[in-house]
Amino acid sequence: MPDFQSFPAPAKINLFLHITGRRDDGYHLLQSVFRLLDHGDTVHIRVRDDAQITRSIDLPGVPAEQDLCIRAARLLQEHTGSQHGADIHVTKRTPMGGGLGGGSSDAATVLLALNRLWQINLKREELLSLGLKLGADVPFFIFGENAWVEGIGEKLQSIQLNNAYYVVITPQVHISTAEIFASKQLTRDTNPTTIAAFLRDNVHNDLEAVVSQQYPEVANCIKWLSQFSAARMSGSGSSVFAAFEHREQAEAVLARLNATRELQQAAGCEVSGFCAQGLELHPLHHYSD
Repeated sequence: MPDFQSFPAPAKINLFLHITGRRDDGYHLLQSVFRLLDHGDTVHIRVRDDAQITRSIDLPGVPAEQDLCIRAARLLQEHTGSQHGADIHVTKRTPMGGGLGGGSSDAATVLLALNRLWQINLKREELLSLGLKLGADVPFFIFGENAWVEGIGEKLQSIQLNNAYYVVITPQVHISTAEIFASKQLTRDTNPTTIAAFLRDNVHNDLEAVVSQQYPEVANCIKWLSQFSAARMSGSGSSVFAAFEHREQAEAVLARLNATRELQQAAGCEVSGFCAQGLELHPLHHYSD
């Protein structure tokens, strides 16, 4: 793409997810650990001098005013008064609607990249505040480190994680996050946990049982992947992951998925998958030092 610069937008997984309460405004309080992956989208940006913010390719069913990348660029422009503009295009690799933070990561990458390209040079704290206006997951990608997460997703504490390789599989079903969080079956009173309990794996995903009941495709993916390593749903789904110590182990599981139809037949739908290594830092972490 001539004159465009390319920037990574890594996916993330929720290593666990506890819902500990609900605020008066409807937002859920949570505890989680978010882990960055070396797999994700690529955001392509070309700086303009006429202050216009455009998409080089329209997304079917997603008007520009609802596109998180466009909203991020306009928010940064309005906040700083920058007279620059940008053409933006995203190469998608993160499954949409999988609970892997794809759209939030794309928006965070737009903020981080334009902060550098427009020579604004806002500090990370200011970008974090802007990111929260776009969505609860956006600040994590601007924070740029694996994090212990609380509040509605805005309270972030850096956490050190062991190296691991992940198989992430996604059944082709559309899950409404709003419907899952509104479900009467969802418990919202999980007792607050600790990092020590997480390190003992004494944690779970509160949304998993609700999603599995309503979407047996997800339950079947968890069952299949659990043959090889403990499997858990990420976020509100539909993606499911399992961790492995060695890359070869993860690649062998993915090869079995790709070489046979057993999971598709068990799940009752098409299933895609990828292998990824956990990252320590977002590739653009230094853009907001």
